[in-house]
Amino acid sequence: MDYFRLAVIVLVATTLQVGTGFGFSIMATPFLLLLYDGHDAIQINIILSVVISLVMVFKIRHDADKAMLPQLIKGSIAGIPIGMAFFLILDVRFLKILVSVLILMLTFLLMLKLKIRQSKWKDLLSGGISGFLSTSLGMPGPPLLIYFSGIGMPKERMRSTILSFALVVYFVSFVLQLVLYGTNKTVWLASLSSLPVLAGGTFLGQILFRKLSQRLFTTLTYLILVFTGAYLLITSI
Repeated sequence: MDYFRLAVIVLVATTLQVGTGFGFSIMATPFLLLLYDGHDAIQINIILSVVISLVMVFKIRHDADKAMLPQLIKGSIAGIPIGMAFFLILDVRFLKILVSVLILMLTFLLMLKLKIRQSKWKDLLSGGISGFLSTSLGMPGPPLLIYFSGIGMPKERMRSTILSFALVVYFVSFVLQLVLYGTNKTVWLASLSSLPVLAGGTFLGQILFRKLSQRLFTTLTYLILVFTGAYLLITSI
């Protein structure tokens, strides 16, 4: 029964991730936490996200923003170890409340047509916050979604840039967790057993991406951000 529920979670989350470039951790993590210990759920999420990004990046890497991507990665170098400290030492309840409120506030501002002017320091800041959230909560996507939506990035470039960034950040995050925290058999069995379902979700996600207009893509982005903010807030109070 647990495998069936795991398969459904992975299929839906993978379809969303491949179709939009984001959403696996946002959709999968809340439900994985119902099946597994918190640290195990985050590690399963990271492993599967690395696999998805690795498969997709080679297909769509030409669409990535090659000027912005190095800045995002540089910023993440500062954020990843700080997030790791939260993961290992601190109760992240306060962090989840703070992040949820910020996500909801900024998403509503974006829905009111808030525009953000791109700059190198904002690229670095977005990458840093994403790196921090990747190791602390397993959710690097929201800061990039808010930033990219604010600057009006097209859906093709957004998907490829986020997947390229996620491949680097998730890989580094998992290596750090292996070294500093370790892993276990449950994480690897769940991850390996999910690979066939992940392949199916990748196929469905490609179809979804072709069907989404820019307007629907933007609307879906806002809905996912609101869901993320609400989930983090509700589970923290």
